[in-house]
Amino acid sequence: MDLVEKNKRELIVDAEVEKLDNVLDFISGYLSELGCSMALEMKINVACEEIFVNIAHYAYKKISPDLKGKAVIILSLDDSEENFQIMFRDKGIAYNPLEKSDPDVSLSAEERDIGGLGIYMVKKSMDAVLYERQGDENVLVLVKNLKMK
Repeated sequence: MDLVEKNKRELIVDAEVEKLDNVLDFISGYLSELGCSMALEMKINVACEEIFVNIAHYAYKKISPDLKGKAVIILSLDDSEENFQIMFRDKGIAYNPLEKSDPDVSLSAEERDIGGLGIYMVKKSMDAVLYERQGDENVLVLVKNLKMK
């Protein structure tokens, strides 16, 4: 996955739900510097929360319940400086969330299978969601155009 990265910033945190505020503060701070609207910032934060919480709950715990791992969050802009890229990296169990089929949202909550709604919302709210397994790492990238209304 070759992404053009400008103004790159990186945060490494323990992959624990308690670190979610650190992650969201990191992302919000960057978006504030870019003059991003509050509505767009909230949309990006909701998507990032879903991804980080999934890493915290599943990436390492599926290997061993006591295993503690790290999550790396890399923020950048593409060459046009219009597309904001959020890369999540972890060394947890290999998992491509994009392989799961989208839930049938025409069904009631009781009729739908459990799971999959969070990543579906991420895919619908971002302009692109990319996944690649690189060696022993999961690499998930969210892309959001900052200039579009």
